[in-house]
Amino acid sequence: MSSVAVVPGSFDPITLGHIDVIERAAKLFDELHVVVVHNPDKHALIPIAHRVALIEKSLEERGLANGNIIINSWSVGLLVDYCTDVGASAIVKGIRSQVDVAYETPMAIVNRNLAGVETIFLLPDPAHAHVSSSLVRQVSALGGDVAPYVPSAVAEFLKHTTD
Repeated sequence: MSSVAVVPGSFDPITLGHIDVIERAAKLFDELHVVVVHNPDKHALIPIAHRVALIEKSLEERGLANGNIIINSWSVGLLVDYCTDVGASAIVKGIRSQVDVAYETPMAIVNRNLAGVETIFLLPDPAHAHVSSSLVRQVSALGGDVAPYVPSAVAEFLKHTTD
């Protein structure tokens, strides 16, 4: 029996912290789905199709493409519906602080209750623990250099969106 997990996120944009979590999770599971999800509470900067493409390019940069990682998007229904569809028994979430734990814990419990899908929290590499997509968007919008926080494909994309 193979193990399947899902790493969901808005990835608006994907950061080096996200890449770190994906890379480590890919070593723990036979198949890992990186899923761009629509969050109705957020106004996205980057359209979902572009986010998927940026994730693909970012994983290629790290030599992670064409392995056990599948990139997809999901915007209809519950995340656990996607998990059930692909046979995933786990959701992997990176957590940076107690704020993330407080936010993620109720969702983890509900996901387990709804579909028996467990949530696994991975702590960040300390080099990336302070970085969030919203911080990257803000720095980029104000003309700052985001290259230390995102894959080069994302830095290039953001550079052209603020020019």
